[in-house]
Amino acid sequence: MKKLYIILLAGLFVTPVLSQEEPKEELPSTEESEPKSDTTRINIKNKEIIIIEKEDTVTVYKKKRSEAHWAGIDFGVSMFTHGNFDNNFAYHPYWNNDPAKSVVWNLNLLEHKFQIAREYVGITTGLGFSFTSVGFKENYILNHTPDTLNAFIDTLTNYSKNKLKAAYLTVPLLVEFNTNANSNKSFYLAAGVVGGVRIASKTKRKGEINGQEFTSKSKGTYGLNPFKLDALVRVGYSDWGAFASYSLISLFDENKTTAVYPLTFGISLNF
Repeated sequence: MKKLYIILLAGLFVTPVLSQEEPKEELPSTEESEPKSDTTRINIKNKEIIIIEKEDTVTVYKKKRSEAHWAGIDFGVSMFTHGNFDNNFAYHPYWNNDPAKSVVWNLNLLEHKFQIAREYVGITTGLGFSFTSVGFKENYILNHTPDTLNAFIDTLTNYSKNKLKAAYLTVPLLVEFNTNANSNKSFYLAAGVVGGVRIASKTKRKGEINGQEFTSKSKGTYGLNPFKLDALVRVGYSDWGAFASYSLISLFDENKTTAVYPLTFGISLNF
């Protein structure tokens, strides 16, 4: 009866694969033969349940599998740089962004790790969304045409918020190292790249003109590249960590303005 309950419970989650040898005729022996056993393995999320049945005895083992460290929430701040990490845009001062007002939110929903060296080394991939909000230091208004992208200062309006926002669908490809088979007790290091495709972009301004408050939102591409590719490093312990990323391709179309490479630092909480 105990065996029946266990098999019915396993059937609610997966279709177990049972392996049992066919009985063979053997000559009578005075020695007691080894009891026959069946083994059933059930994978549920990050756990592997092993059921070993030996005659009338059923033993259940629960083994926690190593998880990737991608799915979760990231929060960071971003600074615009040249290709040489210089953040001073002398000839394009409108790209001197305010890092305190330039934030990045990542919502990483799906993850999977392909094991290379058991639970300690693997390749992590997944799916997520990245939301970038760029805060300008001055009252710059972006001027976007099919061929150019620049900005001019609005001297008539006092802005309390002046931002360029963009959203991306992202896919990582990371090599991950763990110090423990149990993810809840493991230090981890993951490094690689994250690719993304832009799915939305707009500007948002809020301020006051002639004593009247206003909010303005305007959708557009604003010279943003349709794709992005970031080098990424993630480190941490258990569910908490930190990350740093650097864009390998310009945020904007280099045929329309100078190259801009965001450098981002932040913290992460894994699901």
